Amino acid sequence: MSHLQGRSRSELVENKDDGVHTEETRGDFSEVDLTTYHEQRAGRLVLDPNEARIEFGDTVASRLKLSPDGKIVLWPQPADDPEDPQNWSERRKSIQLTIITLAAIVPDFDSGIGIASIFALANQYHSTTGEINNLTSNWSIFLLGWGALVAVVFIRRYGRLPVIFWSQFLAFGFLVGCTFAPNLKTFAAMRCLTAFFGTCPQVTGLYVVTDMYPFHRQARKLNIWTMGFIISPFLSPFAFGFLVARASWRWAYGIGSMYSLCVLFLIAFFGRETMYDRGARNLPSRPAGGLCYRIETLVGITGVKMAKYRASWYEAVSAPFKLFWRPHLLSIMVFEALLFGFGIGINVTNAVFLGSPPPVGFGFSQFAIAGAYATPMVAVIIGEVIGHFANDAIMRVTTRRNRGVFEAESRLWACYIAIPLYICGFIVLGEAFQKHDSVGALVMGWGIAEVAIMVNTVAVYAYTNDCFPKHQGEISALLNLARVLGGFSVAYFQVPWAVKHGALQTFGCEAAIVAGLFVLIVPTIQLTGRTLRRNFSC
Repeated sequence: MSHLQGRSRSELVENKDDGVHTEETRGDFSEVDLTTYHEQRAGRLVLDPNEARIEFGDTVASRLKLSPDGKIVLWPQPADDPEDPQNWSERRKSIQLTIITLAAIVPDFDSGIGIASIFALANQYHSTTGEINNLTSNWSIFLLGWGALVAVVFIRRYGRLPVIFWSQFLAFGFLVGCTFAPNLKTFAAMRCLTAFFGTCPQVTGLYVVTDMYPFHRQARKLNIWTMGFIISPFLSPFAFGFLVARASWRWAYGIGSMYSLCVLFLIAFFGRETMYDRGARNLPSRPAGGLCYRIETLVGITGVKMAKYRASWYEAVSAPFKLFWRPHLLSIMVFEALLFGFGIGINVTNAVFLGSPPPVGFGFSQFAIAGAYATPMVAVIIGEVIGHFANDAIMRVTTRRNRGVFEAESRLWACYIAIPLYICGFIVLGEAFQKHDSVGALVMGWGIAEVAIMVNTVAVYAYTNDCFPKHQGEISALLNLARVLGGFSVAYFQVPWAVKHGALQTFGCEAAIVAGLFVLIVPTIQLTGRTLRRNFSC
């Protein structure tokens, strides 16, 4: 048995200055509600069973459910119900994670089709690449953020499955409208509506992961889902850049519609409702199953019936407004908004830099531009691999040093890996554009920057999810909105700034802004996070 057994609970209460145990350990835990304890102690969870025995007492600790190897306390505590997603088989969980990841690709994948088609669209509608970017790309990116907030309201009331089904159904219809749009105004309207409705999976994923997986496995699964929406804006420029060079741009949108239809098919036939009303009481029992119940759950009839047991309309609508101003959330949102936002700007404007003739750009052919977009795709996969091991290692090391207790702020140590890579990547990319260096410099700069964005974004999502475990949807929506607001306008100024003063100044200043925010925000949150969580929980 560990050395912790020799310490009494009174000693734990009195020892307030050891950096681990605070007044949160004080109190009688004999009547603790284990189903919601992880929400009541947001950002601080006891993972070591030995520490749990000391902190909660033998009676409560004996009721705790542990991981299969008996080494980690499970949060949330699974219910004695096979319908609890925490109790599903690994195969069933993996299918749902795959579906939500493929669905998370859709919004930015559809948006990225416009990057591959930008020159063809300008020719088709007798316009310029700048007008196409401003009227369609930038505004569709802008609406990705606001659509997420609307989706969360309906998810809180009616569940995950029906909202994602209907949102993807509508997004598919509007993408078909893009394919056959007769003029630029119609095309712009269809593209904006596609983005607004299609963004739902980019907020549903955080819900689904936390519904199905215990706390100690969530960061690794979030890494997979996050990789989906980070890699998605590069997939379509890469795949369709080659196509648009030889065929009509309408084929690109047509194939994008086919992908959306495939995702819709997977949702309809294999998707399952992961929402489990864990803390609710006196709920009606679920039907045993069957096709009728399956259809009712998919289209939302079951959700409508269950709505009276869930958050009211007022609670659902007001939740984001009650949440966003919390100091530790607002500050990390600002940091992530600029870090991710400048990355969005690179994705939108690099096609212009690469395709424009010297001295502004490289004068690449359509084939070369498409090939260049393989760079960020490979980089995101590398970032996923790094995050896969780094996040788990950080959790294990910090929890062990903290005597079996996890503190949410430890998630942010991954940012210390990301920021040096981010600075390096942006400076190399700016130098490559300004001095027209070799393609190798372009590839290295762009790739290193995307690795940094991937690693940092997962850390931010995991940290905010740990701090606000009752509001995964709102957290996702607000972070989604932050990164969109940080990035949709970059395309307006990035190219003109680079043309006037050089790309090195442009990208160097962007990297400096992000580095400055990191220095101001991340260490401050790590030092004061426990106090902020105690005083500003929601």
